[in-house]
Amino acid sequence: MTTDNSIHRRTFLRTGTAGIGTAILASLLKPEFSGIYGLLAADAKPAIDKWAGVVRPLHHPAKVKRVIYLCMAGGPSHLETWDYKPKLAEMNGQPMPESFTKGKPIAQLQGAKLTCFAPQHRFEKFGQSGQEISEIFPHIGGVADEICIIRSMVTEAINHDPAHTFMNTGTTISGRPALGAWLNYGLGSESENLPGFVVMTSTGKFGQAQPIAARQWHSGFLPSRFQGVEFRSKGDPVLYVRNPAGVTIDRQRDIVDTVQKLNQLENNVVDDPEIATRISAYETAFRMQASVPELMDVSNEPKHILEMYGTEGGDGSFNANCLLARRLAERGVRFIQLYHRDWDHHGAVKEHSAGTAKEVDQACAALLKDLKQRDMLKDTLVIWGGEFGRTPMAQGSGRDHHIKGFSIWMAGGGIKGGFSHGQTDELGYDSVHDIVHVNDFHATILHLLGIDHTRLTYRFQGRDFRLTDVAGNVVKPILA
Repeated sequence: MTTDNSIHRRTFLRTGTAGIGTAILASLLKPEFSGIYGLLAADAKPAIDKWAGVVRPLHHPAKVKRVIYLCMAGGPSHLETWDYKPKLAEMNGQPMPESFTKGKPIAQLQGAKLTCFAPQHRFEKFGQSGQEISEIFPHIGGVADEICIIRSMVTEAINHDPAHTFMNTGTTISGRPALGAWLNYGLGSESENLPGFVVMTSTGKFGQAQPIAARQWHSGFLPSRFQGVEFRSKGDPVLYVRNPAGVTIDRQRDIVDTVQKLNQLENNVVDDPEIATRISAYETAFRMQASVPELMDVSNEPKHILEMYGTEGGDGSFNANCLLARRLAERGVRFIQLYHRDWDHHGAVKEHSAGTAKEVDQACAALLKDLKQRDMLKDTLVIWGGEFGRTPMAQGSGRDHHIKGFSIWMAGGGIKGGFSHGQTDELGYDSVHDIVHVNDFHATILHLLGIDHTRLTYRFQGRDFRLTDVAGNVVKPILA
């Protein structure tokens, strides 16, 4: 049998001389390094640069520094929560006028007999502003003068997963960066010891708990250092955050430093952003080993604060997560996203909306009060909302998915408190006045953080992408 050794020799010479050239170039550019692949000197440590963001300086003065996004997963019915429709109550049980629905997308009611379904809860006027809010939110009603209710939201995805994707990324196409990742990339984090983008989830017991995919907080085509980090709200928030028995902090530091040197050695040659991400992640993980246990320990919280939130902490509830959100905000985390998976009410909407509201009402109000008393609400943006709304038509004793009109609320720095914006028609079907598209919603969030949404871009596959794609306008009437 013969072997074509010449091919192997040519391959060796081609790749070998490339390596030698790289080493020579590295030694010329950085004389302190020597050897193939620019081996680090024994006493050198890799540079761990804190990401300061690409928006430097800010495009305009910022109103807020951070965002806490309370995601009501499943699609809360605006008709039982924030958007009272007395005309719909008058028409209860009557056929839904075809002029509202003809040729328009309906999820599971397509082709079914469409019947008007009255709002299932009373609405009351709260605060000096007289905001109309459902009776199932007495605690949030108590802070009505802090919130701005947007009653004219529209979206483009009628099923849960693509609708979450649209609310998070501005597109129904999976794999794009989430809002929190864009902010992490654009502004960086103020925290030295925690990720800039943290996600927590909780599950209630009244609706269908739709799954939430981890790609909802992914970095997409941005470097992975900007993706969200999920904290578990029960037990250790991050797996393996504690050292095993017998491993001291000094020994762990030595291991991390050694791994970092190996990663930096490779990065000196290939300049791969994912290696830089790995270097940053190792360092953040090491720092989290000290900071996360302290974060989760709420034993130093005053009793009246725990009572205000309705939790002792560590129980995995939405209430506990809201308390942790405040603690994360205090520690400089840029974007905090809390999912509560309990709002998918295809049946028994009266009982289930009341039950789910009770699971979140107290803690939402407590978060606003707590931030305000710490003088943090003025530079924090708090958002409450789901991925779509619910139909004015009955689906048995519940409501189907609806994208043509729904409600959210916002509070905090730069937002008019005690204010309502936009409206749906008399039956709550279509947004008809001051319509706010998801792209507008995202543009407004970025604006409050000092970012022009048209200028925060990332070049990928030959195109400059942005969160708002080719649309979006700042919703100026809601700005303080």
